[in-house]
Amino acid sequence: MASSFTRILSSKRNVGILSVVAGGSITAAFLFKREHVSAGGVPVRRIYPASAEYPDLRKHNNCMASHLTPAIYAKLCDKATPNGFTLDQAIQTGVDNPGHPFIKTVGMVAGDEESYEVFGDLLDPVITERHNGYDPRTMKHPTDLDASKIHSGQFDERYVLSSRVRTGRSIRGLSLPPACTRAERREVERVVIDALSGLKGDLTGRYYSLTQMTEKEQQQLIDDHFLFDKPVSPLLTCAGMARDWPDARGIWHNNEKTFLIWVNEEDHTRVISMEKGGNMKRVFERFCRGLKEVERLIQERGWEFMWNERLGYILTCPSNLGTGLRAGVHVKLPLLSKDPRFSKILDNLRLQKRGTGGVDTAAVGGVFDISNLDRLGHSEVQLVQTVIDGVNYLVECEKKLEKGQDIKVPPPIKQFK
Repeated sequence: MASSFTRILSSKRNVGILSVVAGGSITAAFLFKREHVSAGGVPVRRIYPASAEYPDLRKHNNCMASHLTPAIYAKLCDKATPNGFTLDQAIQTGVDNPGHPFIKTVGMVAGDEESYEVFGDLLDPVITERHNGYDPRTMKHPTDLDASKIHSGQFDERYVLSSRVRTGRSIRGLSLPPACTRAERREVERVVIDALSGLKGDLTGRYYSLTQMTEKEQQQLIDDHFLFDKPVSPLLTCAGMARDWPDARGIWHNNEKTFLIWVNEEDHTRVISMEKGGNMKRVFERFCRGLKEVERLIQERGWEFMWNERLGYILTCPSNLGTGLRAGVHVKLPLLSKDPRFSKILDNLRLQKRGTGGVDTAAVGGVFDISNLDRLGHSEVQLVQTVIDGVNYLVECEKKLEKGQDIKVPPPIKQFK
């Protein structure tokens, strides 16, 4: 049973500032009052007028730059969340990274759950653009972790090499990685690994701290493609996510290495279910079961995940709101990938492609990482089924091209009802 002290920490009206030693014990604590935030935020002391502080966005191509007018900046720049996170901190990554003419990034991050309320005048239109018309002011996000609803979830393994589903979860009452203090980051680690110690059966596993693992353990995690390294992308470093690296970061995985959780990388946690081969339904079933069990164990200890009915699960980047889910496969498509219709087929199926090394990597040998394009406004079951149906269509196209037959571009998937 969680202590009353822990329950106070996780409440919306209070936050704990903790000093935590490497072993995880609390050495000091001080609580201050944290009133429920309104869209007004708290005042920021400013010397110069907003017009003098407005960033130069003339060469920028990101969602933030498209929606941050001088008037919105003037309205929001003097506000901060109860944790002290400001608009300038939220947009810094988009200011420092103008973007690419053909690749439009989000351009801003949240420092805590309240950021989405305090800076809603900017974040709401950014969310609508990024999530293909989803309006967070009027729409509600569905959540569905019932893996039994999935059908046709076994791919042809002559084409699909591996299957994976991942998401993120944030601990309510603690700041997100762009804004957290060292103590808050260590508290996230303590809360998460304490909960993970309660996993049983095929979910039983072990936590590896980046600051304490041996060279042998580190090499094994690299060989298993589990290890995440210090962020080097300016999109992340300009958002403050690499501070104090590798303090309070780590990786947990079950004994079978099919259920994995990253701690304090881009989000408080990244939860991953994966395995070799094409059994996406089994991967998703383990994902749902493990995620529910982790949430239950978190709640038993007096904490909860950040969630609301408009935005679903709250994560650092607005692009990952809702489900935060990316269901993907490594699939061999050497012929289809050379067809000029490939990109249009992916667009209509609401899928995206990457190289097998991740974002901005090239495909090798015609093998691509294919995953869902959407996150918000559709449930987990809907998104995984979209990937299953879409990948099966891609594989059928590849088979037709092997036989010298023609293929068709499917009609676009309807978005919101």
